[in-house]
Amino acid sequence: MKFNIDEIIKVTKAELLHKSNTDGTFDISTDTRTLQNLDGSCIYLPLRGENYDGHNFIEKAIENGARGYFTEQKYKINKDADFVLYVKNTLTAYLELARYIRQKINPKVIAITGSSGKTTTKEMLASVLMTTFKTHKSKLNHNNEIGFCETMFSMPLDTEMLVVEMGMRNLGEIQLLTGYSLPDAGLITNLGSAHVERLGNLKNIAVAKCEIASNLNPDGIFIGSDSKLLEETLKYPGKKVLTKITNCKNISMEIGNTEFNYDGTAYKITVEGEYNIENALLVIEAAKWAGVSTDNIKKGLLNYRPIEKRWEISKIDNLTIINDSYNANPESMTAVLKTFLSVYKAPLAVLLGDMGELGKNEIAYHKKIGEFLSSYPGVTLLTVGELAKFISRGSSLNSMHFDSKEECANYIKNNLEPGTTILLKASRVMKFEEIIEMVKKL
Repeated sequence: MKFNIDEIIKVTKAELLHKSNTDGTFDISTDTRTLQNLDGSCIYLPLRGENYDGHNFIEKAIENGARGYFTEQKYKINKDADFVLYVKNTLTAYLELARYIRQKINPKVIAITGSSGKTTTKEMLASVLMTTFKTHKSKLNHNNEIGFCETMFSMPLDTEMLVVEMGMRNLGEIQLLTGYSLPDAGLITNLGSAHVERLGNLKNIAVAKCEIASNLNPDGIFIGSDSKLLEETLKYPGKKVLTKITNCKNISMEIGNTEFNYDGTAYKITVEGEYNIENALLVIEAAKWAGVSTDNIKKGLLNYRPIEKRWEISKIDNLTIINDSYNANPESMTAVLKTFLSVYKAPLAVLLGDMGELGKNEIAYHKKIGEFLSSYPGVTLLTVGELAKFISRGSSLNSMHFDSKEECANYIKNNLEPGTTILLKASRVMKFEEIIEMVKKL
């Protein structure tokens, strides 16, 4: 979406420090590398991070064709630019412009958060909404302030439904995002122990997640997976729907297929697991609120496919490897293991890595995963990681712990029984996809 200079100044409350030519309309770019791909009518907006400062690339931006730029440095002006805009905070300016786009295009906005399942639920919901509406969504896990802005700036002008994923690491972050996205519907997938290291306890996690209702349209809807903690924490005066898997009947699961009956209607999804049924229930309720027909809800659910590193299946020689290592916390790991071990047939192996940001009880959390696996004799347990070794120690299974990914890859290639199916699960920082690549090369 392009802006004229008057719109930009009004929305961001910018001060025009230098002006030689402000004619035309402009794109906004935060990356000097993309400027050469634009049509020459662009403004560079430098962002700051822990390890970078976009202000250091203003000259490069001008060289690459930016006509003007934003700055937080009031007395540092490059007059090679057609104009210079001063703002106190460039990220705030970016967010203000994003909100302006949201209000100008004015789609119905559905915001999604939760301790796990956010991206799956977002992708599944978008698949359903696309059957009926022109739908735009956050890319991958673009769920922070910058990701939200990128989502807004890439939104087509004819968008009718917008699905926004919202992550958080501390209190106040989701409230900030909702203040700029102004959602009509808010979804919380679940409340779990992810980020307990930062927030201290599950109650604080619930408070942080329930910020999704802080700027929620009072005439909209809140949808969540039913839990006592959610009910105690949520403050929203509008319509609320809390879903329960216990309301489903005739649940059946096999590889690549789960069927269930909910509210008198039979549904089918192309992934396994009760946790995916829980995600689907949120999607069904949100789609019904949006006005999607039952037939189109069914169609959209069938169209959903997992994205990269979420139940990604590879065949390597005589082994099947399932990579679900995008993220992990105790709740999501237990749920995935339960599904894998109940649906897939022996021989089976699980390769587990560290779960991050679990605070002072991190060792106990890992040992509990090992205790859970003790109920599944015959499964091969492999672990990699400083914390993951406590999964092995907590389990009565015969297990192998490896100090490196290379050692683990060699063991998988040379020691696992032909026909074994292996599940990989760990926090993203473990980069378990590297193990798959190593096995392929052996």
